[in-house]
Amino acid sequence: MNRLLIALLLISLLTACATKKKIYPNKTYQKENKQIEKIADRKSEGNYTTYTTVAYIDKFKNIAITEMNKYGIPASITLAQALLESGTGNSDLAKYANNHFGIKCTSDWNGKGYYKDDDQKDDCFRVYNNPEESFKDHSEFLKRKRYASLFALDKDDYEGWAIGLKAAGYATNPKYPDLLIGIIGKYDLHQYDKREGEIEKIKREDRVLSDINHKDQSKNPIPLANGNKYTVQQGDTLYNISKRFMLTVEELKVLNSMTDNGIKIGQELTIKK
Repeated sequence: MNRLLIALLLISLLTACATKKKIYPNKTYQKENKQIEKIADRKSEGNYTTYTTVAYIDKFKNIAITEMNKYGIPASITLAQALLESGTGNSDLAKYANNHFGIKCTSDWNGKGYYKDDDQKDDCFRVYNNPEESFKDHSEFLKRKRYASLFALDKDDYEGWAIGLKAAGYATNPKYPDLLIGIIGKYDLHQYDKREGEIEKIKREDRVLSDINHKDQSKNPIPLANGNKYTVQQGDTLYNISKRFMLTVEELKVLNSMTDNGIKIGQELTIKK
């Protein structure tokens, strides 16, 4: 009888082990344990901060405002994206890689990478020395041709930016604009956005578009003034074009034999006699 009981116990143990192997394939199990150990180590070291939403906004509102004043990206949009993408700064990516916007490694990225499964297995995400670097790189990341038209918006037009980011392909979620606008409304983030004067806007817009044009290596760079011609871009008005090239609206209309103020994207305008 004793031998029979021992045999049954052995069979039971072997069956249990086999079941565990089916549920936790060795590779996946090791990976999960490694991640758990990493989290435990960082918790014991105390190398990261756990944020509430209010604390997160208070911590990073100044860097968002600084980036807004440089480039025209509404501070409210930057903060809303950071809150959404980083889980209020509490995601693993934010804690271990200081990456608050989920920006992945690209061919022009020379820094370190943090690997985790996302759209693909072991996707590479950028690693920063501190969260502020992530906020600065977010601005640089947006200074690309696909987002160029957004910089023609007013720097307090957060709704235009929210809709424009989705239209330009920043996010695939069809509700992305609503999510950003909802966060901005809930936490009154629009209070950090500031209007700019028309001349100030034109100078900022020209500077950013010039930066984008120099960075872009495609065959079709963003057209700026070319001799005495200018190609109309999204967001342009006859007024801001006239101010940009030190003309009045009427002078610009006369140069182009225009009878009204209507212009269209891609239209070539004469801006010098």
